[in-house]
Amino acid sequence: MRHKTIEEYIETICVLEQQDGRAQTGMIASRIGVKPPSITEMLQKLEREGLIHYESYTGATLTRSGKKMARELMQKHRVIADLLEILGIDHKQAETDACEIEHHVSPETLKQLEQFVEFAKNDPVTTKSISRFKSNCQQRKSKYQGNEQSGAADQ
Repeated sequence: MRHKTIEEYIETICVLEQQDGRAQTGMIASRIGVKPPSITEMLQKLEREGLIHYESYTGATLTRSGKKMARELMQKHRVIADLLEILGIDHKQAETDACEIEHHVSPETLKQLEQFVEFAKNDPVTTKSISRFKSNCQQRKSKYQGNEQSGAADQ
């Protein structure tokens, strides 16, 4: 089982808190695939760090510091997912990949990515170039799939 980062816990608690008013241990466990005793241990650590309020049997809520961290993480996620979609990755896959990538990007890199995403969305020349790029990718994908199918038919 993969180790979950503090960031992943904060994001999960944020989402569950928005949905249900608090994040219960069992819900966190099922959402991130970690056993409840490990969740409890991490929740106690997050409380010591001032990121959550935690009560056994009732769950966790984010503190002001935890909410600030969650907002920053969600912004980071949004920038990365938007970049991947600009590159032609479908929405669902971009969201999944952003969840993995976001925990490994420095603030400096994120700032550059954010500036690029905004530029790419607002600059007509860049928008046109990206459209051509996506079209080229589709053509290559279609050609590749055609080659695979004719190769299978030859066998």
